[in-house]
Amino acid sequence: MRLITAALALTLAACSKSPAPPVREGAPDNAVRMTMPEGEALPGVKDAASTPVWAASADGQSARFGHPGETPLVSIACRTGVLVVTRHAFAPIGAQALFALVGSDGILRLPVDATAIPGQRGYLWQGRLAADDARADVLGGAYTGTLPGAGMITVSAGGAAQDVVTRCRGAAPTSAAEPITPASTAD
Repeated sequence: MRLITAALALTLAACSKSPAPPVREGAPDNAVRMTMPEGEALPGVKDAASTPVWAASADGQSARFGHPGETPLVSIACRTGVLVVTRHAFAPIGAQALFALVGSDGILRLPVDATAIPGQRGYLWQGRLAADDARADVLGGAYTGTLPGAGMITVSAGGAAQDVVTRCRGAAPTSAAEPITPASTAD
């Protein structure tokens, strides 16, 4: 009786198992095929329809160019009449280069250095340019930028970038400050 009960239990167990899925050649063991919802991009893969755009900061003192929700490709900030241009691409420690910008509003060869940016890992390319320099006009229009090791980038014109350049020119000192000398005291 025990032998029959054991045989029936084994038969039932064998019947309740689902058939093994076909194994694809080269597929990992125990791989499971899942369906992704239609119209949803894979994690870490850029949406093909996404185009990089300019976005202004809340205070209007900087603008970022890139895909929404991702690290920017290029950013421009105004620091007391000086435009700080950052190409968000890896730079080797101690490296220097020229960031060549060619656009309809001119040509700019901006000296950039490998710079540690707070909140960023590693070093990025960064350069400075006086806001009242006529070559800064290229930053507000469409341009292509080339940087050794970072390749070429195509940047579209953007109102946010133009606004930063314009505001920064308004903040640029118009003349050098006069030196402050201590007042002489008469006895």
